[in-house]
Amino acid sequence: MKKISLALIGSGRAGMIHARNFNSSVPNAQIVAVCDPIEEAAKSAAAELEIKKWYTDYREVMEDKEIDAVIVATPTKYHCEIVVAAAKAKKDILCEKPLAMTVDECDLMNKVAKENGVKLQVAFMRRFDASFMAAKKMIDNGEIGDVVMVRSNTRGPSIPKPWMYDISKSNGPLAEVCSHDIDSLRWFTGSDFKTVYAIGGNYRCPDAKKDFPDFYDNVVLNASFANGCQGMIDGAQGVLYGYDARCEILGTKGCIYLGNTKENSVTLCRSDLSMTSEYINSWKFLFKDAYLEEDCDFIRAIIEDREPKVTAIDGKMAVLTVNAGNLSIREKRIVTIDGDKLI
Repeated sequence: MKKISLALIGSGRAGMIHARNFNSSVPNAQIVAVCDPIEEAAKSAAAELEIKKWYTDYREVMEDKEIDAVIVATPTKYHCEIVVAAAKAKKDILCEKPLAMTVDECDLMNKVAKENGVKLQVAFMRRFDASFMAAKKMIDNGEIGDVVMVRSNTRGPSIPKPWMYDISKSNGPLAEVCSHDIDSLRWFTGSDFKTVYAIGGNYRCPDAKKDFPDFYDNVVLNASFANGCQGMIDGAQGVLYGYDARCEILGTKGCIYLGNTKENSVTLCRSDLSMTSEYINSWKFLFKDAYLEEDCDFIRAIIEDREPKVTAIDGKMAVLTVNAGNLSIREKRIVTIDGDKLI
């Protein structure tokens, strides 16, 4: 069987996780090129991956006939133009979250992918995490009765990158941090968001306050769903204490808890009656296996010529909810989602 040849576009942290997987651990796939607008970054990534091809312009990737598929891991504002170009070049696409900045962009990306017969998978890797998949199976088997409420939090230890401060360009932490939470709530409730009320504040990023007064590094979002379920999300950046991703699914007959906060299974007990353990310090380690399974399933979808397990519609609905949350924060009110419209 011919191996699927891939190019990485955007050689940052998430992009290189995918590239390393495809370079060594994904059956029937090989990474053959990397692209980054910063030449040194592109050359460095290619050297690490031990491949010869590197580009600084994504358009050159589209002209490369050896490349069958691309991984898009650039800042979100570039996703739409790159994905559309890849689809027109007949290359299958694994696009990091968030899928795009707006619903219109999501619709365009999906339309062009469909017209050109290519796969467009959104990188919501939690759907491929063993514990999340086990929880979904429990829900589907009725082990906690009917789902009533899903609560999810993602809190990252690091201060946001400066480009994230401009909400108009990044869509803020609801997009960069909480897209996974939003998708998890949709997945576990089996329903779309109906109403959203969110509050945000800047508590840890004083450098952003003068030029970007709308920036928030802490957000709380309450929601109702079309099927009557309830939801809660809290997201934060710069918490310092570790990477904290947990989820709770409450049903009519039970509850499911998800989330590992320990770096390892070692707990230290001292004579002063204190007890300590190391906190998970990065999403890169917590979801390492999920990234690999996500990448493997992307290749299987191409080979089997089937729909990806996470589609452009899933990406679109997350973007729509992010936009609803940001509108709620700005206007300090409940926002209703009606189809693709925010009311």
